[in-house]
Parts: sequence; structure tokens; C-alpha cells
Amino acid sequence: MDNSEFFVGLDIGTNSIKVVVAESSDDRLSIVGVGSERSEGVSRGVIVDIDKAAGAIKKAVKKAETQANISIRDVVVGISANMLQIEKCQGMIAVGSQSKEIAENDVRQVMLAAMVQNLPSEREVVSLIPKQFSVDGFNNIRDPRGMIGVRLEMTGIIYTAPKTIVHNTKKAIQKAGLNIIHKVISPMALSQVVLNDGESDFGAVIIDMGAGQTTASVVHDHNLKLSTVDFEGGDYVTHDISVVLNTTVENANQLKLYYGNASADKSATDENISVEVVGKNEPTMISEEYLSEIIEARLNQVFTRLQAPLEDAGALSLPGGIVLTGGVAATPNIEDLAKKIFDVKVRSYVPTQMGMRYPSYSLGLGLVTYASRLNDIGVIADNVVNGATIDRNSNRPQPQVAPEQTMERPEPIRQTHEDQPTEQETTTPEKGKKTSKFKDFWSRFFD
Repeated sequence: MDNSEFFVGLDIGTNSIKVVVAESSDDRLSIVGVGSERSEGVSRGVIVDIDKAAGAIKKAVKKAETQANISIRDVVVGISANMLQIEKCQGMIAVGSQSKEIAENDVRQVMLAAMVQNLPSEREVVSLIPKQFSVDGFNNIRDPRGMIGVRLEMTGIIYTAPKTIVHNTKKAIQKAGLNIIHKVISPMALSQVVLNDGESDFGAVIIDMGAGQTTASVVHDHNLKLSTVDFEGGDYVTHDISVVLNTTVENANQLKLYYGNASADKSATDENISVEVVGKNEPTMISEEYLSEIIEARLNQVFTRLQAPLEDAGALSLPGGIVLTGGVAATPNIEDLAKKIFDVKVRSYVPTQMGMRYPSYSLGLGLVTYASRLNDIGVIADNVVNGATIDRNSNRPQPQVAPEQTMERPEPIRQTHEDQPTEQETTTPEKGKKTSKFKDFWSRFFD
């Protein structure tokens, strides 16, 4: 079976590694295989043991191959938003001394010119998102190929992550015998499926609740504008249950999955649960309400910490509200708890595809959806990012080509880069002015 018609999403999570295989046909995406394996060598969404992670990836891929009846070689991988930085970029090149038709290579060159900047040695560009092109002063061009002109400009957004995170991910995938065709910042992939078109356009907040961490991301005008990470997730809820009830982690996880509730007020007060306590021969009986109080306390703490950076950016005034996803989002009544803390409308997202009807599969689905929707310019941008490095001495991008190959590069005419405020540099908006604060902040960030 020809694998060229298929997209494979690889979600490397703290507790599990998920592989989603989708077939694209006539602009329709069908899920044909899913594989899941318990994670090894992963902590808080970051690979810390390459060999163990590679072994777990192999097992998950094998399960997906069996179900989809294909051989998997190429994957689309999600990169966590840990220490993510978002910046705008701009580049310009001379196409020629006289007007000539703009080719794909010219588009590549202007993208390379836009990536010229002083990146710290410990960071790496993960994604380049072209916003618009300009040919001889004519703006708002989405695809300049085939047009004629002398000067080509591009404005866009670059997303950078710590080099260690990206390197460990690539190395583990290579050791698993796979090839990365696209690297995608996880919240960008999630936005493809958890938000509708209106929410992506007018703005919404995605809160991805994983086992090792919780990530809140702001999407506006169909672009990821802000991402903040709280390093607590479902594993901390399990740990709390284990410590408070003096039971094993395995027992605590079962209690969370089968009896957990995010609202003590809405849990059963007359239903008792049997808990095996370490050091006791007989189990102890507790109420569902007591278990829910433990769970609610930790989730309340996580949401409260995320509230501050979201308020500082004015993101809680966006009309799309908040969308919860990730494994912890399956906890009953978690929407009510989020509404209570954030005071905005909240809903949860769960994939509807057969075999994936659980919020922890949202990212895997988002990865294949992102790849299937990528247009030609997006593919070129991905190839530029994956095939170019920054020469620290000359501060110019150097394509990775074989020694016998050469690549002519037009000299950039002009390239500018404006330092933009990070979320830490923003100030808390005055009460009653969240909307104006948000517009002011993001209009400066992405014109």
C-alpha cells in the first residue's frame, strides 16, 4: 500500500506515546489506525532518555502499523511548548535586476533571509509561518510564484524552542527508524481540531491538560500568539491521592480514573469507596466527596496559576473563551471548576473518531490534520526550516546540501527584526480594559 497518501501523527506524552494514522483522499481525512504505548524516558513532555523513548515509540508505531496495515516511515511530530518563544520576522531579496518570474527557489531565499537574526546558541527554529508576501510593493500576496517582479518581501512568524528539546526528540525518532517530515508546536496542531473557524479567527484559549504538565495557549487570527506552561498535571493529582490516602500510586490512579470528580459539591456524599491502605490488612472506606476534594484542590491550584499570565495578556476577554483538552480534561465536572476560576465560557473537546473518543488523542488527531491542510507555501517553509542552519559567524542561514551541490543565493536587500515584548514584560490590564489591552498588545506584536 502506498504510504504517500497517508499522514502519521506522533504524540510523545509523559504517560503515553500515541500514533495516529490518517488517509487523505478527496480533501477528506479518515483515521485508519491508532497505536498507543506507555511512555518511557519522558518527563513533563520532554524526552530525558533517548534510548528508552525510542523503544516506546517503536512499540506504538508497530501497533499503528498493524491496525492500519501499512509500513510507517515518515511522521509528523509535536514539539512541546516548554520555553517557547514567538517572534515576527521579515525578509527581502532582489529577484533580478529586471522583472522576472518568481520561482520556488526565490520563495525559499526570501524565507531564508527572513530567518537571519541573532538566535541564541541554545535555541532552534521549529516553525516558520509566512503571513504575506510583497512583490514590488504590492502587498497581501499569499503565493508569489509565477508573478513577475524585481523585489520580493515576506513577513511571518517564527517559533523557537530550546535546542535540547528539539534535538532529543529528533534523535529518539531517528533511533526508532523513523523520519520527521514536519515538526509542529503542539498547541498549533491542537488548534486545528479543538477550535472552530470562528474561535481561531476571533480568539480563544486552549488548555491542554496532560499528565506531566498543563499548557495554556492563546490562538487569535488563526495563529498561536502566546503559550504558558504550568509544570503540574494529572500525575500530581495521582500523587496527592496516594499521599493523602496512604495508598500506592497504582491504586491512586485507579481511584482517579473510576471515581474522580473535579467538583466536591457535585460528587456523591453517600457513596463509599474501598481503598487499600499501605500497612493495613483491611481496606479503608472513604466517600466520593472526600476523594473529589483532593482532586479539586490540585486542579484549582493549576488553574489559578494559569489565570495570571492569561489575564496579563487580556486573553480571557477573547470571545472564544476556553477549550479544555488532554487526558485530565476527561475528569467529570472539570468545566464547572474552570468556569468558576476563569469566569469565562468553558467547553471540553473530545475527538469523535472511532477508537479515539478520549481527549488525550486530541494532539495526535491535530498533527495529522495540520499536515493534511498544509499548503505549498507551508511545505516550502517547513523544508527551509528543516534544511537550513544559522551560521553564527556570518549570521546568515546556510542550507544543508551535499558537498558536491551548490545553491545560488540572492543577497538580501534588507532585513529587519524588532524586539517584541514577551509575556513576562507585559503589564496587567486595568480592570474593565481587558479587550483594549489585548488589541493593543497583539497589534504591536503581529501587525
